[in-house]
Amino acid sequence: MNLFHLRYFITLAKLQNYTQAARQLNITQPSLSNAIHGLEDELGLALFVRQGRNIVLTPEGREFSRIVEHSLTILDSGIEQLQHQNTEQTVIKLAALRTLSTRWVPGIVRSFLQQSHDDARFEFTNENGLSPQIIQGLRSKNYDICFCSKVDEQEDIAYFPIASQELVVITPLDHPLATHQRIELSETLDFDQVTFSKRSGLAPIIRQLFAECGGQPHSVYAIEEDEAVAGLVANGFGIAVVPNMPILKTLPVKIIPLSFPTWQRIFYMATLKDHYQSPAATDFIDFVHAHHADIRQ
Repeated sequence: MNLFHLRYFITLAKLQNYTQAARQLNITQPSLSNAIHGLEDELGLALFVRQGRNIVLTPEGREFSRIVEHSLTILDSGIEQLQHQNTEQTVIKLAALRTLSTRWVPGIVRSFLQQSHDDARFEFTNENGLSPQIIQGLRSKNYDICFCSKVDEQEDIAYFPIASQELVVITPLDHPLATHQRIELSETLDFDQVTFSKRSGLAPIIRQLFAECGGQPHSVYAIEEDEAVAGLVANGFGIAVVPNMPILKTLPVKIIPLSFPTWQRIFYMATLKDHYQSPAATDFIDFVHAHHADIRQ
């Protein structure tokens, strides 16, 4: 039993497909099969059983997976800690949604640095743009801390709420609805709309809100990112339901609060559990916990 074989086992346990696991591990399928059979022989247990073209974990395999994953997490965290011990200046790698990158993230980082944390240096990333990709990068340990929406309820991620945005309707300034001071979602159904594409986490939420009103909007464009949606509305391509984000105040759009139904998007600080954090990163996480209520969108 060696470390490589244990990592092979965890990958296969997650994918439950020899071909996909071998491709991800960049090894041949026979090599993977031999490694798994070797583990089973050494343990005297069957770890997988066939189910059609795929495989599934046996009860013993599920328990072994839990033990191995926990052990590898501790090992990897210890290695990271050793690698960081001789670093003169700590780099804290942050990833954030673009809507949080204009004010919220720079504000909290500046406040932290002003508290005499001169040994910390930040590396900022918002190139992925969408929360699922950001969380995937966190799980791959490309980032130390992320600021985004909650993606799932899996136990490996710790989510801490840091800010919120209400949904509003935005229209071009000369649109018939621009005279409204408040609006119900049902009143927007007669007008062309710029909507969120399926890749956006907001898409199913907004569809559900429209369903409560008895209809769905006519979508003229479907866009992934909320700032891009706002840009199309500002240029007369339709109206939209979007979070009330800071960029709206800089665009030629009318911002109309929703009276029914209402909904808030919650933003979170996301960190990977059982992942080594440098002392500076730990200080920053604690700082966000203590000061999140003092910094607004």
